[in-house]
Amino acid sequence: MKLNQLKPKAGSRKKPKCLGRGIGSGKGKTSGRGGKGQTARSGVALNGFEGGQTPLYRRLPKRGFNKPNRKMFAEINLGQLQAAIDAGHLDAKKEITEEALVEARVINKKWDGVRILSKGTLKAKVSLKVSGASEPAKAAIEKAGGKLDLIVIERKPVVRKKKIG
Repeated sequence: MKLNQLKPKAGSRKKPKCLGRGIGSGKGKTSGRGGKGQTARSGVALNGFEGGQTPLYRRLPKRGFNKPNRKMFAEINLGQLQAAIDAGHLDAKKEITEEALVEARVINKKWDGVRILSKGTLKAKVSLKVSGASEPAKAAIEKAGGKLDLIVIERKPVVRKKKIG
């Protein structure tokens, strides 16, 4: 095979449209862009514009609400807790606090507190002091002979300004 014999694969190359080359071409004068105006110009991208009709994003109803002062908890499952104890990162004989979980790198950050969830099994008898736990997790900890103390999160009172007048 020689360089002058190379050809692209059939159908891989497409001839470009010949625009603005007389009325006989079918794409003369306005080059298929219609009349004058904003969309006849280059660089126009009217995303979401539906020709004056109310766009879809405004026809659909609004849903949901984001609570601005919601609490965010670091979650840990019983299986993860047991794995950390088995690996020697946590001492089951001592009280396990939120700070101990962060130091042992079981969780990255405690956020507004730590919450224990029930996925997995807990065999070790542990004493936990955390912000929250699910009902099945509480039952599993007590079944293993452990103790669970819940920390009460202090809620800051919301101060609202009274309108004068």
